[in-house]
Amino acid sequence: MAGNGNSWVKGSRVREPAEFMKPVIDPAGWTAADVAGSEDWIYRLDEADTGELLSAVGAISGRGLDIKDIARDDFAVPKLAPALAEIRDELIFGRGFAKIAGLPLDGMSRAEAAAAFWGIGCHIGRQISQNPKGHLLGHVKDLGGDYKDANTRGYLTNQEMAFHNDQCDILGLCCLHPAKSGGDHYIVSSVTLYNEMLRRRPDLVKEYDFSFYRSRKGEIPVGDEKPWNRQRIFNFTDGYFAARGVGASVFKAQDLPGVPEFTDAQKEALDLYDTLTKELAVPIRFERGDIFFLLNHVTLHSRTDYEDWPEPERKRHLLRLWLDTDGARPLPPEVARQSAGVRVEGMEFTAPLDAE
Repeated sequence: MAGNGNSWVKGSRVREPAEFMKPVIDPAGWTAADVAGSEDWIYRLDEADTGELLSAVGAISGRGLDIKDIARDDFAVPKLAPALAEIRDELIFGRGFAKIAGLPLDGMSRAEAAAAFWGIGCHIGRQISQNPKGHLLGHVKDLGGDYKDANTRGYLTNQEMAFHNDQCDILGLCCLHPAKSGGDHYIVSSVTLYNEMLRRRPDLVKEYDFSFYRSRKGEIPVGDEKPWNRQRIFNFTDGYFAARGVGASVFKAQDLPGVPEFTDAQKEALDLYDTLTKELAVPIRFERGDIFFLLNHVTLHSRTDYEDWPEPERKRHLLRLWLDTDGARPLPPEVARQSAGVRVEGMEFTAPLDAE
C-alpha cells in the first residue's frame, strides 16, 4: 500500500491454530531484532496525507463539532484511508503494532491536534472510556501522583510502569511533547514471551492455567461490588492467542479482601514473566508528531520514569485513545469484557483537551 519511499510494509501472515502448552505460531510473534532492524512498521505521512488531515480538521472546526462527536464519516481522508485500513488490519491480524510519523503539529491548536488524532483513530476503531470520569480522549501527563497508591493510575505520574495491557483492544498514543529525559517506551510480543517461557520452563507455564485476581478499585462496573476481577494471563480462543499483562493490578489485588496469596510456584512463574519481558523488549522512540498504535492482546508495553521540563507548556504530554474493534479478533468472554473500557454508574462521556 505505501509508496513514494515510505518504509511501511505489510507483515507476514503465517498463523497456525494456537493451543495452550504448545508453541504459538502467529505473525505477532516478532523479536526485538526484527523490530530494531527494520522500519517496516512505520508509516510516514507525506505532503498529500498531511494536506488531507489539515483539510479534515478544518472541516471539523468549521462545523463546530465537539471532539467526542466526530465520526469516521466526518473525517474524510480519501488518499490516507486505504493506508489506515491496512494499518488497522496489521494491528489486529499482523504484527500487532504500528507507528504513524509526521503529524504536522506546528501551527495546530490543542483542539486541532486532538481532532486530527481522534479522526485517525476513527479509522482504526471505536473510542471507549478510559477512566471513571468517562474520558474518551485521555492524557498521559504527570499530575504529581504516586503510582504505589492503589487508586493512582500510572499514566498520571512520571514513574516507571511495568509491562501491561490497557482495558481496550487497541491503544493509541500521540506525542505532543516528549520528556526532557527518560519516559522511554518499550514493547514486547506477548506471543514471543509465552513461547520463550514454554521453551525454558514449561512447568511454570502450567501455573498460568489459573485466573489471576486483578484490582479494579474505583472502576467497579454497575451491578458489581467486588473490588477485583479474574482473568487468565494466556488465553486461547477459536485458535487465536490473546494475553493479558500481569501489570500492577495483579499485585495490588494481593491487598484486597478475599484474594488468596500467591503460591510459591505462582511467584516463580511471575518472576520469570518479569525477567523475560525485560529481556525480550525493544524500545520505541516517541518524537513530537508520532502516533503509535498497538493491539493489547498480542503486545505488552511499559515506560521508564522521566524528568520533565520546568516550563508547563513543555511538559511531557501524550494524547491517548482506547479503541474497540467490535470483536474483530476472537477473545474469551472475560477478556472481551475487560477490553471494553471503564464503565461506572452515572458516567458521562467527555473528550477533555488536557489532563484532569
